[in-house]
Amino acid sequence: MTTKSTKANKSHSRTILIAIGIILGIVLLAVLIYGIRLWLSYNGFLDKITANHTETKAYSVAVLSDSEYNDIKDLTNHNIGLSQTDPYVANAEQQLQTVITHDASFYDGVSTLVEVLSGKISDAIVIESDWLETLKDESENTLKDARIIYTFTIPLDSEAVELPDKDVTKEPFIVLISGTDSRAGVRATARSDVNIVAVVNPTKAQILLVSIPRDTYVQLHNTTGLKDKLTHAGVYGIDMSKTTIEDFLGISINNTLKVSFDTVVKVVDELDGIEITSDTEMTLRPEGKDKTCHYIVGKQLVDGDCALRFARERKSYSTGDRHRGENQQEVITAIIDKLAHSRNYVLKLPTILDVAADSFETSLSREEVSSLIRLQLTENPNWHVESIKIDGTGTMLPTYSMGANLPLYVMIPSEATIEVAQQKINEYLK
Repeated sequence: MTTKSTKANKSHSRTILIAIGIILGIVLLAVLIYGIRLWLSYNGFLDKITANHTETKAYSVAVLSDSEYNDIKDLTNHNIGLSQTDPYVANAEQQLQTVITHDASFYDGVSTLVEVLSGKISDAIVIESDWLETLKDESENTLKDARIIYTFTIPLDSEAVELPDKDVTKEPFIVLISGTDSRAGVRATARSDVNIVAVVNPTKAQILLVSIPRDTYVQLHNTTGLKDKLTHAGVYGIDMSKTTIEDFLGISINNTLKVSFDTVVKVVDELDGIEITSDTEMTLRPEGKDKTCHYIVGKQLVDGDCALRFARERKSYSTGDRHRGENQQEVITAIIDKLAHSRNYVLKLPTILDVAADSFETSLSREEVSSLIRLQLTENPNWHVESIKIDGTGTMLPTYSMGANLPLYVMIPSEATIEVAQQKINEYLK
């Protein structure tokens, strides 16, 4: 009896061990599968955002609504007007010549182009597609008698000066965050509605965010004559935004990060919302949504739709676009804070990376981004984020892009706030 009992016990023990082994095997397999998925997502994310992608610029060929031209071929051997203030106008003209032969005339500024079309001086005009949206925003009736019959794109070659590589885990560096609402994707040129200079000091775990309002009146890099809105620099490419801001603040920017703000919705939802602070009570409706977002004075949890609507709002504030810049900084800071302090979201990292990959692009190298991620995972620094802004006075003035005949709302920057920003940047770089 004792022998049988002992054998039974041993058999039972082996069964338990086998069961435990199977369970552990399943757990290890699950961990392995998750690890592979995480690794693939992580590598895919890095490959996408750090790849040397070429920006593209879109153009539209516009004719009068009542004209006889319905197809691009109808304009063969006709006169077409182009803007000579576009630094890529020669590339656009060369591209169009491969489609149809035509006579080209060049004019000063977009508003002059529109007048040329309206006055039937040219049979058609070539206009950067993003200027169409600008004209709708700034002057609703400017192109009311025009229609688009053809669109095309050209690639832009980067002309930015590359600075020596830095050890981003030990040396301070500066990144330009350029945010757009382009529906054509992150690689298409578009107005830069978000312009934030981020100064990162990894050894002190400090980040300075300097917000420059989109309407800030600046001299576009390598241009003379009229100044322009900073947001218009983005239409000429991320390099133009970078070099223009370098001129404006007297700094050297190491890298750029271009982001489509539409991604905010998906990322914030994957984070189960973020906590923002509003200084104004208001109710807003997200674009294309039936829902409304109600904001109270103070801290509150918001989902992706309401975070994006908060970041875009300017009409509810007396300071308009300047306050929008503050809201954008608030959203960025809240996302950084949640990612840095909530380890629970490590399990969601593959999904978050998948969501973000198609809407981010950076000149940081793959190794630099990897180093920053490793720094966060191994040392888990408690980042201190400080936000400041450039301020100024609003007025109506002509712009380089639109021309002298179409004054637009611009902000004349305050020299005092520029000096404060410069001093702060120098402090964070030490």
